[in-house]
Amino acid sequence: MEEIKNQIESLREELHDHNYRYYILDDPIISDYEFDQRLKKLQNLEEQYPNFADPNSPSQRVGGGVTKSFETVPHKYPMYSLSNTYSKEELIQWEERLRKTLGEEARIDYTCELKFDGASISLSYEKGALIKAITRGDGVQGDNITTNVKTIKTIPLKLKGNYPAFFEIRGEILLPWEGFNKMNEERAALGEPLYRNPRNTASGSLKLQDSRVVAQRPLSCFLYSLAGENLSVSTQFEALQKAREWGFKVPDSAQLVDSIDAVFDFITSWEEKRKSLPYEIDGIVIKVNSLFQQEELGFTAKAPRWAMAYKYKAEQASTCLNGIHYQVGRTGAITPVAQLEPVLISGTTVKRASLHNADQIEKLDIRIGDTVYVEKGGEIIPKITGVDTQNRGHSEDRVVFIENCPECFSPLKREKGEAQHYCINELSCPPQQIGKIQHFIGRKAMDIEGLGGETVCLLYKEGLLSNIADLYDLKKEQILPIERMAEKSVANLLEGIEKSKAKPFAKVLFGLGIRYVGETVAKKLAKEFKSIDRLAEASLESLIHTEEIGDRIAQSVVTYFASPQNQLQIEALKNHGLQMESIQIEQDFHEAFVGKKFVVSGVFETFSREELKVEIEYLGGKIASSVSSKTDYLVAGEGMGPSKKEKAEKLGVVILDEKSYLAFKQKPS
Repeated sequence: MEEIKNQIESLREELHDHNYRYYILDDPIISDYEFDQRLKKLQNLEEQYPNFADPNSPSQRVGGGVTKSFETVPHKYPMYSLSNTYSKEELIQWEERLRKTLGEEARIDYTCELKFDGASISLSYEKGALIKAITRGDGVQGDNITTNVKTIKTIPLKLKGNYPAFFEIRGEILLPWEGFNKMNEERAALGEPLYRNPRNTASGSLKLQDSRVVAQRPLSCFLYSLAGENLSVSTQFEALQKAREWGFKVPDSAQLVDSIDAVFDFITSWEEKRKSLPYEIDGIVIKVNSLFQQEELGFTAKAPRWAMAYKYKAEQASTCLNGIHYQVGRTGAITPVAQLEPVLISGTTVKRASLHNADQIEKLDIRIGDTVYVEKGGEIIPKITGVDTQNRGHSEDRVVFIENCPECFSPLKREKGEAQHYCINELSCPPQQIGKIQHFIGRKAMDIEGLGGETVCLLYKEGLLSNIADLYDLKKEQILPIERMAEKSVANLLEGIEKSKAKPFAKVLFGLGIRYVGETVAKKLAKEFKSIDRLAEASLESLIHTEEIGDRIAQSVVTYFASPQNQLQIEALKNHGLQMESIQIEQDFHEAFVGKKFVVSGVFETFSREELKVEIEYLGGKIASSVSSKTDYLVAGEGMGPSKKEKAEKLGVVILDEKSYLAFKQKPS
């Protein structure tokens, strides 16, 4: 038996190596036929001796697992989005902001990398083996698609060399043009609709239920960022080199530069070269190279301060404007949408484009029948950027912005300083109510399984829903008679609604759809005010004094809770048992920590930064990302940036190294 085990392990190791040579190094040393023969031999042995099964065997590359629903799991380390720009002037302003934090004399090196246009992925490795693959999702949580990802040949199942015990690596899954075109040729031959573009096709492939189908698609993956503790690297460029050594496919196009002028040279050099690449890119990502400087710069609520995406100008096309349709959003905002003669832009057929607001229509002096210039903003959302003055519609067909809601015919209102017109009929305008319910059930809010946007529309039209509280009054006998509603789907829908009652207060608050209260703001308010009752009673002044809450958000919160209809809705949600206050975790408060603001920076021996932050909050302290006059303590580890220390000393902030922090914590409360 030991001999069989050794034979299986030897075959696996050999096939892993051949995969690496073929897909990463592009330097195969055996033919495809020889590889297939070895793989077949391994598969036969694994079938005969299932006790030697290995989830990361090369045989997993062919797929076979079927996933009926993808589990949503949290990211150990958040996957932030990137701030982006189309302007070199804004990159100069970005560098100026970096120097304000790091110091005018600080040396700042940058890594310049291609910005791939695919589906983001986070891969977790433990003891050199792939254990989990999660989609980006909302950055905080994503879908577990490990079974499908194992079929992608450029993602190593087992690593090489000297790698950390555990780490995550982020990358982009792509469908190269050659594979995309071949797939469309096959679909055309079968008379099936063609795929629109490589990015959407790659993303859709990852969510297929049968991994054998995924294995047949020519997907590839480029890796570009490490996440974890004790990674034994001090720069982004070094991290890329290490990842390459461990067996990952890391593009050799990345470049280390020492000035913003050199960044511009890199951007310019790739503006034309990108068109001959075998896959899509839509820009360049620029990162501060030093990981210590990255740590010092920190993050905003949505993006790292130490990185910026420079987007190349979007592809533009001209077409005829056939008409204008007005959309009503859940907040009542009216958005004019141009109806266009279909035109192909960046691999996608565009039939509609945003005109933003009344000011844009007036600025363009737009008319039905105009030949207009259309581009995809960020190469995602089409928009009209101009009018061909030589090919205009008739002057009598000039577009005049509407005065009444296209859905409920109520008057529109435009507040001073606002760009948008709003429908004032908040409580009974159908698109607003449907939009509010769809927002409430969404993933970032109540995440109600079994209930989607289309079903919400259906239930609204049937008169079973008029607001979010009505969800909790739905009965099986009401829904079953509706067309397309089967016994099982109704049971899943009602179960999902019942489970949502356990969602935390911050998610309920976000789900209410208060204008300007996004996910991050909802968490802040829930943490500060603890309950819906305290938040409803909060004064404008107390809201404004809450960290990161400005005048506009504060006024919106006060206005929302002043509405009798909103008060009735909240009362109904309370009666249905939703979580209307933050669950208080029993904490062992330490007198020296309570209410004090701590900034944690650098690397520590006895704990990770994240563990230290959790401990400080558990003891009653508050964590801040940067040193200010409100900071009480700077906990300084090895490699902390000098500017943070200088600022702390200048402001009289107490600086604790690892040893003095441990002693500080031991003081009696």
